[in-house]
Amino acid sequence: MKNHVVNLILYSLCLQLFLISCAEKEDAVKPNVLFILADDLGYHDLSCMGSRYYETPNIDKIANEGFVFTNGYAGCQVCSPSRASIMSGRSPARHGITDWIGAATGEAWRSSGRQNKLLPPEYADHLPLAYVTLPEALKEGGYKTFFAGKWHLGKEGSWPTDHGFEINKGGWDKGSPIGGYYSPWENPNLENLVPGENLTMRLAKETSGFIRENAGAPFFAFLSFYAVHGPIQTTQEKWKKYRDKAEMLGIAEKGFEMGHFLPIRQVQDNPIYAGLVESMDDAVGVVLDALDELGLAENTIVIFTSDNGGVAAGDALPHQTFL
Repeated sequence: MKNHVVNLILYSLCLQLFLISCAEKEDAVKPNVLFILADDLGYHDLSCMGSRYYETPNIDKIANEGFVFTNGYAGCQVCSPSRASIMSGRSPARHGITDWIGAATGEAWRSSGRQNKLLPPEYADHLPLAYVTLPEALKEGGYKTFFAGKWHLGKEGSWPTDHGFEINKGGWDKGSPIGGYYSPWENPNLENLVPGENLTMRLAKETSGFIRENAGAPFFAFLSFYAVHGPIQTTQEKWKKYRDKAEMLGIAEKGFEMGHFLPIRQVQDNPIYAGLVESMDDAVGVVLDALDELGLAENTIVIFTSDNGGVAAGDALPHQTFL
C-alpha cells in the first residue's frame, strides 16, 4: 500500500543512527522528535494531497514547511505489521507480525465468508521484546520517551512501556477506539475525565502536556491517533459543515463502482468521515502550537504519516454516528 510521507522502515533505521550519532557529540544539540501516526488514512485524504473536500490546514502546514515523500511505502497494508516495522525497523517477514493482531488464521478465516483457496498463516501476536526499538534506542541516547494513542502490538507485557516508552497514554491491546471517539471510552490506560470529551483531542492534549513538561530536555513523542479508524464519528456542527460542502461541490449520482469483490468509493462526500479527518487535524494543530509557544519548533523533527492506506470499499456503514 503506497504511503504518501516516508518509507517508514528505512526512515526508522536512519533516524536511530542519526540521533545516536548526535548523542555521542557532547556539543551537539539533540533535536526533539514528534512522530504523528494516523490510522487508516487514505492517500488523498488530506487537502495538501489533492482533496477538495477534506480540510487539513495544520497537516498541510507540515507538508508546506517541510518535505513530502510521495514514493514511500508502508510496511504492510494493515496496521499491526506496519506499526511493528516502524518500531523495530524490520519488515513483517522478519518480525513475524504479518496480519493485524486478532485477525483469524487458517480455517477460522472462513467464518468471514471468504472462500479463497489460500488461507492466512499463523503470525506473531506481539512485538518481540528482544528487538531494540526506536524508543529504546532514543532513550539510551538521552531522550525522554512518550506514547499516546493506538498501540495494537500485543497484550499487557508487550505494551508501549515494555518497549522503551516511559509514559503511555492510551496504548493497549485494541486497534480501534472501544466505546468510540467520545467519552466514556473503554481503555485501561486512558481514564475518562470529561463526559463527551473527544478522544483524538485528548491524545493531543496529553502529548502537548508531555512536551511542556520536558521542554528543557530532548524528547521523543509518539502521537498515534486512533483516527481515522472506524467507527467513524463526528459532531453535529462538523457534519453540517461537510454536508453543506458536499452539496455545494455537487453530489455524484453514482458514488461507487463495483470492484473485484466489493463496491469501491469513487468520490469524497461523506460528511461524517470528513468531520473525523478535521478533528484529527485540529488535534495536530494543538501539538504544533505547543511547539511554537515553547520555541521548540526549529529544533524538532516532525513526522506525519499513516500506518497504511484508507478504506475505499464502503464506509463502515453500521458504525457511522454523529454527536
